[in-house]
Amino acid sequence: MTRICFLFNHDQTHQIAHSLPIALELARTGLAKVTLAVTEARIEQSVRTLAGADLGLCELVTLGLHTRTSRLLQRGLEGLIPARKLLVYRDNLEFFRGFDALVVAEKTSLLLKTRYGLDNLKIIHTRHGAGDRAIGFGKESARFDLVLVAGPKIERRLVADAGVDPARIRVVGYSKFDLCGANRRDLGFAQASRPTVLYNPHPSPRLSSWFTMGEALLEAFAASNEFNLVFAPHVMMFARRWTVTINPPAIRRMHPPAARFAEAPNIHVDLGSAASTDMTYTNSADIYIGDVSSQVYEFLYHPRPCLFLDAHQTAWENDPDYAHWKAGPVIGPGTDILAGVRNAIATRDRYLPVQRAMLADTFSVTDEPAALRGAKAIAQFLASSEA
Repeated sequence: MTRICFLFNHDQTHQIAHSLPIALELARTGLAKVTLAVTEARIEQSVRTLAGADLGLCELVTLGLHTRTSRLLQRGLEGLIPARKLLVYRDNLEFFRGFDALVVAEKTSLLLKTRYGLDNLKIIHTRHGAGDRAIGFGKESARFDLVLVAGPKIERRLVADAGVDPARIRVVGYSKFDLCGANRRDLGFAQASRPTVLYNPHPSPRLSSWFTMGEALLEAFAASNEFNLVFAPHVMMFARRWTVTINPPAIRRMHPPAARFAEAPNIHVDLGSAASTDMTYTNSADIYIGDVSSQVYEFLYHPRPCLFLDAHQTAWENDPDYAHWKAGPVIGPGTDILAGVRNAIATRDRYLPVQRAMLADTFSVTDEPAALRGAKAIAQFLASSEA
């Protein structure tokens, strides 16, 4: 039987739901023997929680660092770069050689081909998120043997911008919706009847609204008796002492928001719990505020008012990297943020047709669950590769 490894090699949990549902469908349907490989204790716990009873259909293994050099490098560099994530590949080459295919939601696994010569291992990319940033359509995407995409928008840009062979792309929908699409909860605000706003900034210093507009936003909501606020930035925002991004290149020392904001009765601060990645907040909020995070598309799973913060005087109108900014008003620094929220609510009907069109272009939906579509696509691709 075909042996497939699903690798979860990250120190945060936000990528898991983009591939785990497909792994579970492959195991349930008997299309392959599935191994789930994790590299961090918190990732293992999240996999166990999300998989539930279906975990027993798969083999679960933990990959570590096996050389003294790797462990020293991790201790010295981890606060700045994801050293462990990169070193895991070199220290586990024999493990990876034992599979017909490796399925991942990120791109660092391409090191197994480009640096370590595992040319016979098929590497399949599920991607994570369905956003518009250019980094999602880089040339490295063309190195994968197969790419699973959520909808036609992603397919078009991978072909046009990344040079991916259309024959290597399968449109399968968004498997995260299968696992998390119904998640929501009472957020415990004292005045639950107030509209709830989700502020979800991205960590990239040269793209994010947080560094220029974030504190003023928190101040405005803390002084307001009109709205509740969930501050749930991208989970990587405060994961390390320094935020380092490659595209665009930037580095910034990170300082969490002052404790007084979390103490405000109408503000809920979450810097990285499971709820910040499992659609709990995007499903539960009434209004979305963001910049370039792909979570806006998960929020638009149920179209609602959006407000976008342009902290960098961006010429965004005809830029595909900012296509999502057409889903609501855009404001810059110095603008009354609460007035911006009110305007987003008041103009909801104007943006609703745009939001629905964006949703249809971003996510392919059929009567068949996305995870099952993804599982079948992988099985058929590997069968044809062996023929």
